[in-house]
Amino acid sequence: MNLLDQLKKDQEGVSVLVELTSAFEGIASLKVAQTKQRVSVATKFFNELWRIYRLLRVEQEFNYGRIVGNEHLLSDKDLFIIITAEGGFSGDIDLKLVNYMLENYDPKKHDVIVIGFHGAIQLAQKNVDYLRYFKLPMVDQNINTQPILKILQNYPKTTVYYQSYITLMHQEVKSIDLSEAVKINIEKETEETISKHNYIFEPNTHEVAAHLEKSMIQIALSQLILSSKLAQFASRFKAMSTSNHLALDERESITLNLNRAKRNLKDQRLREITNAFRLAQKGAH
Repeated sequence: MNLLDQLKKDQEGVSVLVELTSAFEGIASLKVAQTKQRVSVATKFFNELWRIYRLLRVEQEFNYGRIVGNEHLLSDKDLFIIITAEGGFSGDIDLKLVNYMLENYDPKKHDVIVIGFHGAIQLAQKNVDYLRYFKLPMVDQNINTQPILKILQNYPKTTVYYQSYITLMHQEVKSIDLSEAVKINIEKETEETISKHNYIFEPNTHEVAAHLEKSMIQIALSQLILSSKLAQFASRFKAMSTSNHLALDERESITLNLNRAKRNLKDQRLREITNAFRLAQKGAH
């Protein structure tokens, strides 16, 4: 294959790459807009549920929906939950998150739950054992966190490592104590306290409070999952945008070299014709 044919083939290949990265960039941008809206809606619902819980005075501590008095059944370790992407198109943010978690990880003190297949692969590559792996939910509504809730209720403390959306081109890795994630939207209370003196609770106030705690943990986990997905889509947009620009630059460079090669070929043929014409004139004389 001569140079001209090779350059044409390279140009076609890079052109396909430009189209693909542009398409992925557009899809990621759309996903960012949709997920941002759903995060906003979930936050409003959580705030209302939190207000009701705070007015229901039962216990000072947040018990993760556990029945009070079963503390002796808790594990002697703390739980880490790490939320990563399901695939590998989210840039380098998953690797940053895994490394951030490992800075605080001690196998003797912590168990790990992984959400997202990409994180599970990276932990396996680093020879880090994890307790359970869950797929990152494909849907953004009615996320089922019940299986995770059943596990974390066995631990005295749960820390969630997740990805946070700052801007479309800026994402951060963060961690938060799950009880703090639940309490993060505390507002000043001005309403009357809800108690058994002014409300009837079935079966009792502790059961109602535990149910609210479970609901808020599930919502808080869902919010953190949505926050991570939002950051992942933004990171994917950034990665695809960078790849698209590099592909465009590469196509421009190949096109330039292709045009030069075509011009050199034309110049070479022109020189051959000119030389042949001069030789023919000399032979005629």
